[in-house]
Amino acid sequence: MKILFISSLYSPHVGGGAEIILQRTVEGLQQRGCQVSVLVTGPDAGLSTETVNGVKVYRAGLHNFYWHFGADRPGRLARLGWHLRDRYNGAMRSYVKQVIKDDQPQLVVCHNLAGWSVSVWDEITAAELPIVQVLHDMYLMCPSASMFKRGQCCQQQCSSCQSFRKGHDARSAQVSAVVGVSQFILDKLQKRGYFNAAKGYVVHNTSPYAAVYNSPSKQRQLDPVLKKAPLRFGYMGTLSEQKGVRWLIEQFQRLPFDATLQIAGRGQASDEAAFKALATSPNISFVGYQKPEAFYSQIDVAVVPSLWNEPFGMVAVEACAHSVPVIASRMGGLPEIIQDPLNGLLCNPNDPDSLGHAMLRLHQQPDLLARLSSQARVSVAALLSLDLMLDSYESIFAQTLLDNIVHRDPTVLPHPV
Repeated sequence: MKILFISSLYSPHVGGGAEIILQRTVEGLQQRGCQVSVLVTGPDAGLSTETVNGVKVYRAGLHNFYWHFGADRPGRLARLGWHLRDRYNGAMRSYVKQVIKDDQPQLVVCHNLAGWSVSVWDEITAAELPIVQVLHDMYLMCPSASMFKRGQCCQQQCSSCQSFRKGHDARSAQVSAVVGVSQFILDKLQKRGYFNAAKGYVVHNTSPYAAVYNSPSKQRQLDPVLKKAPLRFGYMGTLSEQKGVRWLIEQFQRLPFDATLQIAGRGQASDEAAFKALATSPNISFVGYQKPEAFYSQIDVAVVPSLWNEPFGMVAVEACAHSVPVIASRMGGLPEIIQDPLNGLLCNPNDPDSLGHAMLRLHQQPDLLARLSSQARVSVAALLSLDLMLDSYESIFAQTLLDNIVHRDPTVLPHPV
């Protein structure tokens, strides 16, 4: 298969898990013999080409007020102007047209479209190519891609989101197949009238950790000295309000037992400063960027306290992959990973004390903590296989190509299996 992938960013520009998954998918399919190329936005004008780990990558200069992956956060008016243009950025279509002409793909797979806008769908359709859309977030419903505002999850689209996304649901009828990285995100879009003409699939993201890691919690049950040591909680991710960092700090500082909390990751400078000012306990440490294998070896329990609807939650998979159980919010796709009480515990942002109660429960029930630790890795075994994820995508792409052939020529029937 000859496949063109379109997304906002690609290595070395990594904004989050979507870019990591895209790179794993593209490189994995190329190793399997597929002819792949990637088209992404970039800070420099025009269209340039480079090779990243053997993959051809086109970088297109963004026709907007600024490139959205810059280090500095633009002012409110600049952001408003950016999103106004991003409702339908027709100027980006010429890049898509040129790359399709040069590469002659059989199929186009769209990932995150921020910067591109849904105008790319129109250009791909004009080239008479089938479209597969992979959903990593709620960009198609909300300019911020999170549907999170004023510290709370939006239950429905606000008036500004309706304005910025007017007609997107109708345009999505051009898409042949839609893939959600969780059942939650797929259902969310389809229930709002998106992708009515598309076949829907769920392909969970994978985190291929090959090595088996020893669980610190299991060690504590065997060593009386360690068993009496403070329980070590950890958070890894973006330091932001929607990720629940404030909620975690507040609940931790009310715990009636000895414990430590490591907070790994980075965020906007203003957010980091606010969280550090809130964290008055000497048992809270901000450790910056950490490699997962190093971080998870230093904690007993990972906490994923998201206030917004996480489309998936790869950090929860990675914690379990290192035999570290997880306390997670019952939000978005997280309950598709964390099963209470198999590999962790679930809490609810609508009941703020539920987080503290879950932390207290693991302190009071060391046998439960040990059991969750022992079951964590096997519980996510299917999410640690890159081959399973690639098998799913290859099958979806092949089926989409076949459906497109039959649609264009109904006399062409698939061979019987």
